[in-house]
Amino acid sequence: MNRFLCALSIFLLSFSGIFAQVKVGAEDMSSLLPLLKGKKVGLVVNHTSIIGKNQVHLLDTLLSAGVNVCKIYAPEHGFRGTADAGEKIKDGKDLKTGLPIVSIYGANRKPTPEQLKDIDVIIFDIQDVGARFYTYISTMHYLMEACAENNKHLIIGDRPNPNDYVDGPVMQDDCKSFVGMHSIPILHGLTVGELALMINGEKWLKNGIKCSLDIVKNQGWKHGDKYVLPVKPSPNLPNEQSILLYPSLCFFEATNISVGRGTTYPFQVLGAPDPKYGKFTFTPVSLEGWDKNPLNMNKKCYGVDLRNIPFQGGLSLKFFIDFMKLSGDNEKFITRGRWFELLAGNKILAKQITSGMSEQAIRASWEQELSKYKKMREKYLLYLQL
Repeated sequence: MNRFLCALSIFLLSFSGIFAQVKVGAEDMSSLLPLLKGKKVGLVVNHTSIIGKNQVHLLDTLLSAGVNVCKIYAPEHGFRGTADAGEKIKDGKDLKTGLPIVSIYGANRKPTPEQLKDIDVIIFDIQDVGARFYTYISTMHYLMEACAENNKHLIIGDRPNPNDYVDGPVMQDDCKSFVGMHSIPILHGLTVGELALMINGEKWLKNGIKCSLDIVKNQGWKHGDKYVLPVKPSPNLPNEQSILLYPSLCFFEATNISVGRGTTYPFQVLGAPDPKYGKFTFTPVSLEGWDKNPLNMNKKCYGVDLRNIPFQGGLSLKFFIDFMKLSGDNEKFITRGRWFELLAGNKILAKQITSGMSEQAIRASWEQELSKYKKMREKYLLYLQL
C-alpha cells in the first residue's frame, strides 16, 4: 500500500507539473525588461494580461519594476474586459494608476499617429482563443500596421492557443472584415506571436510594409498541449467548454437561434422560442458584464444543453446542420446572410449547408486550401511538437 501511495504521489506531482511549467511570454521579465529600458511604453492589454502564480496584471508588474508605462490602448470589450461584443469603447483614465486609456475600438480601430507620437515601444499582451473571427487578432493587425507606419517597435507577449487546431475554410478576399482579416482558416493553429510573424512574412500589412517586432515566447508549452485559460477571455466565454464550442457555435450568430447570451452559460446552450428545437429551456435576460441586449431577450427558448457533453474541440458543423433541419426551412434559417459569409470567410459555405451537403462532403471541399495553408504555417511555428 505504501509503495502504491508513493507511486501515486509521484504521478500526481509530475502531472500537475505539466501545467505548472507553462509560463506565458509576459512572465519572462529577463527577456522583456531589457527591451523596455529607457523607453516610453504603451500597452495593448485587457483583463487577460495577468502573469505569475498570483495572477498580477502586467501593467502593475511593469510599474513595480520601474518601467515608464505612459499609455494603455483598449481593444474590444475594454481594458477591464466587461463591455458587450461590438460595444464602442471610450477614452478614459485608469482609476488605479491614473494612466490615460485610449480606445482602439471606437472612432478608430487602428492607432493614429497622434495616439502613438509620445510612445517608443508598444507591448501587445492579450489572450486569444485561436478562432479567426475573435477580434483581438484584428486589433493586433492594425497595431502592427500603425507601428510600421510610425516607426514604433512592437513586442508581442505570447500566450498558448487553447483551440490549437487547423480546421475550416480559409478566408477569401471578398469576405475580409474585422472578424476576418487574414487568409487563414477558422481555426488557424497559431499563437498570436506566430500569427504576427505570418502577417509580416506574408506581407499582409498595407503596401507590404513590415512591423519591427519582438516575440517574447511562452515556456513549457508546445503545439498539441492542452491549455486551460486562468480567466475568461471575454464576457461570453466564461469557461473551457464555451471556449471549445465557440468556433462551432459562432455561426448561429447569423441566425435567430440563441447561443445563450443573456445567461451565465453562453456558447454552451442553443435554443429559440419554439418547442420544436428541444426540451431544454432557458430565458435570455439583460446581464450587466455579460450581454445587456441578448437575442430573444426575456423569451423562453427551447433547445439543447451542451454544458456537459464530451467535446474535445475543433470545428463541427453538426450543431448548425441539426438545428437547420429542425427549423424546417433551410433557405430561411440563416437570417443574416452577409454576416454568415464574414464569419465563414467565404460565400460558399452557406450554400453548401442549406443545399443539404453532408459535413463530410463540405470538409472535402476545404482540403486543398487547408493543405496549402498548413505548408505556409510551418514557416512560422515557434513551438514545435517534439
